Amino acid sequence: MVFLIKKEILRQLEKLLLGFAAGVMIAASVWSLLIPAIDLSTEQGKIPWVPATVGFLLGMSFLLLLDSVIRHLHIDKVSDDQAKRVKTSRSKIAMLVFAVTLHNIPEGMAVGVSFAGAMMGNTGISFAGAFVLAVGIAIQNIPEGAIISMPLHGAGATKKKAFGYAFLSGVTEPVAALVTILLTRTILPVLPYLLAFAAGAMIYVVVEELIPESQSGNQTNIATIGVAAGFVLMMVLDVALG
Repeated sequence: MVFLIKKEILRQLEKLLLGFAAGVMIAASVWSLLIPAIDLSTEQGKIPWVPATVGFLLGMSFLLLLDSVIRHLHIDKVSDDQAKRVKTSRSKIAMLVFAVTLHNIPEGMAVGVSFAGAMMGNTGISFAGAFVLAVGIAIQNIPEGAIISMPLHGAGATKKKAFGYAFLSGVTEPVAALVTILLTRTILPVLPYLLAFAAGAMIYVVVEELIPESQSGNQTNIATIGVAAGFVLMMVLDVALG
């Protein structure tokens, strides 16, 4: 996007993509993560709602703690600053890159846990649901990459360098997914907690980042349509193919 799209066009596309990703992630948190966590807990003889509740709250708390520790800088503030002035302090941009990178870790975990659950075959998770979740998170990464690369370019970095930083920020996701897949087979008893943890982390990102950013400024109905489309698509695919 830093090479091809003008900022005015990006803003319109960003709203639709953020809304769509929010809808996908909300539906995925329920049908691909929380419900399988509850079903798996039942099969393991645990109290069904305990792992889902504990894991979900831990996922929310984990990102809340990260935001507090790194003095999280909201994406919309950076975007507004960029609209008002071209120069943005490098420290703020570095904080933004760090925050987005940290957010990518639990998102990668969500994908890894979903595919690991699908591979086990008895967790209530389908490969179709895991794949759609991965696609939804990938779509959400498009505006995230632009949010990193375009402010960096505006602050004086070359387009190649800005692209490189955004790319490195996104690499944490497949790494986190792979590590989660490798570890899940050895820690099957806590898989319900991991599923719910990933759900909590994703809901936090949706509530804290995606929806506020998609609803800022004008033409918020574009984002709302995106949310509806993403939610329905994820729900239909997960239920119909799962």
